[in-house]
Amino acid sequence: MPVNASFEGRAYPPSSSYLIGREHVRDFADALGATSPLHTDVEAARAAGYRDVIAPPTFAVVIAQRLESQFVADPEAGVDFTRVVHGEEKFVHHAPLAAGDEVVGVLHIDRVREVAGNTMVSTRVELSTPEGTPLTTVISSLVVRGGSA
Repeated sequence: MPVNASFEGRAYPPSSSYLIGREHVRDFADALGATSPLHTDVEAARAAGYRDVIAPPTFAVVIAQRLESQFVADPEAGVDFTRVVHGEEKFVHHAPLAAGDEVVGVLHIDRVREVAGNTMVSTRVELSTPEGTPLTTVISSLVVRGGSA
């Protein structure tokens, strides 16, 4: 079954909150090789004006991919995950993500189109505080390969 093009324009309900943990930020920074003490040292982060350690800019993908799974796992969407290739990712940061932050998100399916036998899906995840203050916008392109396995 091909990807359901009628999902274009759909927004999923807001997610439950995701609590950013200090050790998760440190582990993510370590995995990236991000050496700034702002990611690992609470006192350095506070001295720089942050409440706690701040996540590297790409940390938002951890939360965004959880939300994107709503679309991928939706049987009506028709996405065969074994055929998905990640195309591109962009981040627009409105505020840094810090340890201790509670984050909620809304997944938007902005575009679904066929290109050369493949389906290109553009998603946008708006991350915010539970009160609605914008934190990060994550824009992704997924390619669902066409053809037979």
